[in-house]
Amino acid sequence: MDKLRRAVSEVAYSRDRSKLSPLHRSLLPFLSLASSVYGIALSLRHHLYHFRLFPKHRLPVPVISVGNLTWGGNGKTPMVEFIAALLADSGISPLILTRGYAGGDEARMLRRHLLGKLAHVGVGANRAATAAAFIEKYGYCDPRARVRLKGDSADRKIGEKARSNGQTRFNHCCEKIGAAILDDAMQHLQLSRDLDMVMVNGLCPWGNHQLLPLGPLREPLTALRRANIAVIHNADLVPEQILTSIESAIREFNKSIEVFFTRMAPAYFFEVANINSIIPLEAVSNNVVLCVSAIGSADAFIKSVEKLGAIHIERLDFSDHHLFQTMEIETIKKQLRDLESKFSSRPIVIVTEKDYDRDPEILKHLSPYKTWALSAKLQFLPHKGCSGICFKNLLEELLQIKLSGVPYI
Repeated sequence: MDKLRRAVSEVAYSRDRSKLSPLHRSLLPFLSLASSVYGIALSLRHHLYHFRLFPKHRLPVPVISVGNLTWGGNGKTPMVEFIAALLADSGISPLILTRGYAGGDEARMLRRHLLGKLAHVGVGANRAATAAAFIEKYGYCDPRARVRLKGDSADRKIGEKARSNGQTRFNHCCEKIGAAILDDAMQHLQLSRDLDMVMVNGLCPWGNHQLLPLGPLREPLTALRRANIAVIHNADLVPEQILTSIESAIREFNKSIEVFFTRMAPAYFFEVANINSIIPLEAVSNNVVLCVSAIGSADAFIKSVEKLGAIHIERLDFSDHHLFQTMEIETIKKQLRDLESKFSSRPIVIVTEKDYDRDPEILKHLSPYKTWALSAKLQFLPHKGCSGICFKNLLEELLQIKLSGVPYI
């Protein structure tokens, strides 16, 4: 199954079909048919929601959707974490709603990173039901009402009426859910949202421009018209002219969209056997490294590690969310032994935090080889005068709320 997924991915990101292998070309008729059926189903679904034959639910708090138009590797979950931390630091308790796909590695990582902050993580395919359960348990407090209280007397009366009806408790607002963040939700139409954000992988934005499974697109690029904000991720790994080309392509469909640039900034390593350990990035220099990952965009991970000064790097990629099995651990160890024999130096295994959170126990079986997880944070890159501060200010404007916290940049 993993080989088939890899083959489909290679077709999806190939611009020249003549260079595909006979195996890949043999898949094209089936993928083309499936892509056509998917497109029809996608269009029908959108029409059913547009004409309200499928109901949409409205939450009593601001809703931020963070999604993408292609599969994996676009930085959605780091952005969700960034926004959740920003809200929590501003006294607004966010509820993150995620499907928890393939074992919930992303949800576990979010809970770990946001530990100690007033943030909730709800997991479930029916996000409206998940949100309702959390709101019933914790209550809610619409932060927009706090802004209105600073206005005229009419606004003040609205806020006081809401308070008297038990809808909010302004003096204890931080204890209640104040906003919802939808993870991977560009195509999730069941919940209405106040802000739509689309993440774009700068390394491979649109692939062959075809819909799934012939291409990587979950929707046509016309879906960009629904978005308020576009974020080009992995921007530090892409030449300026390509970034300009991607931004131009986005603005072809949405001239008024705000565009930001981000990257994953490596912070430190930690041992998979001891999450509290902190290993400086410089520790990898002059070492032989095997990068093992099961994420959406392994190229970005590899390029980040390459910048840290290892004398030799090899990679072993698996499909996104893949659960490592004992047999695969043995395959990894065999490759490590081969590297050790070749370089007369014991190599280090490096994985992503997402791989660690998926199953930290099985990675311990790579002993006696050192296995480190790379911890990285989303960081805004200054571009045309825009930065993380500009992003915060735009959130305030679009959501009509006040954020006292300052994002890390």
